[in-house]
Amino acid sequence: MTLRKLLAKFKGGEMSVEQVEVYIEGLREPWRESSETLSVGTTARLDPGRAARSGVPEAVFAEGKRPQEVVEFLRLLATENGCALATRVTRDLATLAVVELEDTFTVDFNEHGRTLVVQKQQYEPDRLGRLVGILAAGTADIPAAEEARVTAQLMGCEVITAYDVGVAGIHRLFGPIREMREEDVDAIIVVAGMEGALPTVVKGLVAVPVFGVPTSTGYGYGGKGEGALMTMLQSCSPGLTVVNIDNGFGAAAAAALVAKRAASVEQSASQDRPTRTIGSSKKRERAYE
Repeated sequence: MTLRKLLAKFKGGEMSVEQVEVYIEGLREPWRESSETLSVGTTARLDPGRAARSGVPEAVFAEGKRPQEVVEFLRLLATENGCALATRVTRDLATLAVVELEDTFTVDFNEHGRTLVVQKQQYEPDRLGRLVGILAAGTADIPAAEEARVTAQLMGCEVITAYDVGVAGIHRLFGPIREMREEDVDAIIVVAGMEGALPTVVKGLVAVPVFGVPTSTGYGYGGKGEGALMTMLQSCSPGLTVVNIDNGFGAAAAAALVAKRAASVEQSASQDRPTRTIGSSKKRERAYE
C-alpha cells in the first residue's frame, strides 16, 4: 500500500488513526510485529506492506508450492493491496485461480512469461510516467523477458520491448536501441542465453543502467545459463548489473526502482524544491582533515 492510498483510506473512513499509526510504525521499525503481516496458518506470513517499505511488492513464487496455497496467497494480497503477482505459474494453477477468484477479481495469466496477476475489478494501478526498455536476444529468452515486462508494468512503468535482436544478427538491434534512446528510457533490461553477449553490447551503446538477465538456454557445457552468467559477470562495459539465471522478476524490480527514483526527482524539480545538501559544511571539512 502506498502512502497516498493509506491517506485515502484514512480520509474515506476505511482506516482509523490507530490502524494508520500501526502501519506507519511497522514501516519505520520493520522488526516490530504489526497487523500488516498476514499469517496463513503455520505456512506463510505474507507482507502486504513490502512495496511501501522497500519499493517492490511481494510476489508469490509459485514453483514448489501447492496450487490451492498459491491461490489463497494471491487472494489475501489482492484483497489487501488491490493487486497481486505470482511468478512461475503453470496453466493448471492459472485455471484453478480463474475458477476460485474470477467472481471477485480479474485474473490475467501470461503463459509465455508464466505470470499470474490478480486484481480487484475496479483496481487502478499507480503510474510513474516513466519508461523501461526490455530486449531479448532470442525467442527462447522471451519467457524471462515477459516476466520482467509484467513485473515492471505492475510497478507502474511503461515498457518498450524488442525481441529476437541477439548478436547473431546484430543489425536487428540498432532500430530498437535508437527508439529506446529517443524515448528516453530510464533503464534497459537485456535477456540473453547461449554466451550472453547482448547486455555488454547494449551497455556500450546507452548511457542508462542496464540489467542483464542470463537465461538457461544453450547447448551442453554451460548451456543451463552458467555460460551466459559468467559472460555477463565478466563484462567490460561498466554500468551493467547482472541478476541470477532466468530472474526476470529481479531485473524488473531493479529497473522499476530506477524509474521510481527518476519520477521522484522529476516531481521534486517541478515543485521547485531546493537542492538537498548532505551534512553540514563543518562535517564535510572534517572529512578531509
